Amino acid sequence: MENIKEKFEFEVSSEYEGMRLDKYLSEQIEEATRSYLEKLIDNNFVKVNSKIINKNGRKLKLGEKIEVLIPEEENIDIEAENIPLDVVYENDDFIVINKNYGMVVHPAYGNYTGTLVNALLYYTKNLSSVNGNIRPGIIHRLDKDTSGLILIAKNNFAHAKLASMFIDKTIHKTYLCIVKGNFSEENLSGRIENLIGRDIKDRKKMAVVKENGKIAISNYKVIEQVEGYSLVEVAIETGRTHQIRVHMKSINHVILGDSVYGTEDKNVKRQMLHAYKLEFLNPLDNKEYVFKGKLFDDFIEVAKKLKFNIEKYLNK
Repeated sequence: MENIKEKFEFEVSSEYEGMRLDKYLSEQIEEATRSYLEKLIDNNFVKVNSKIINKNGRKLKLGEKIEVLIPEEENIDIEAENIPLDVVYENDDFIVINKNYGMVVHPAYGNYTGTLVNALLYYTKNLSSVNGNIRPGIIHRLDKDTSGLILIAKNNFAHAKLASMFIDKTIHKTYLCIVKGNFSEENLSGRIENLIGRDIKDRKKMAVVKENGKIAISNYKVIEQVEGYSLVEVAIETGRTHQIRVHMKSINHVILGDSVYGTEDKNVKRQMLHAYKLEFLNPLDNKEYVFKGKLFDDFIEVAKKLKFNIEKYLNK
């Protein structure tokens, strides 16, 4: 048996009853390609109710328990790819990239092309190696369909310093999002502090939990409101998976376009969430840095259709 790198466990809920096994897994493990998951099924890495299943089209039943084993993959060479990057700033120690939506940050689970790492390998030979050849330079991540600023380390010394700053909460990250619903006068700003962990009903999701979670803190401020929608700024003190998306849902203001935590919006391609600002005092040169990542056209278009005064906000 090959060495196992990771294991996923799921229980089929009512919304997935009757779905094909391969399609179900592609929805639950978003970072994996469909072909990679089909290969896992073909090679005995997937069990349903403790029994190995080799049929990709096997229809699932309510309550069935699924186990997926992810084997170690050795000697993977990640190719450099000429993918355009929006470089906001660069020095000898780090790069600040304004990542577009639709781009995965680093390769994983059979998805080894088209990622930010592939683009970075083409752009520069100077990337930290702390996280190996799969995640060179990567200190933190953004979801595939979240756009905005991401900090990349160019050497191991800088990586260690910057990574420790994320842990110490001395790198300040601010996001801009469009959410559904309007806030009352007394709730135009607030602090959300709770535990976030895996949703026990759907392992694809995160959720606010009472135990076995990690502390998550978000501070929000409503910038502008139109009928049925609000433009909100969110500064996070922690960086949990899907943190802002989960926190906005927890106060009944799902992010527009977030089909995982809300409903699918036909006229919106992705969740309207953008990592807008990065601020920190750099211990490497003792300088204060403030970076702003411009909004991408799709975000601006949606904001304008909803009649938000987006230019006024960006030019403040």
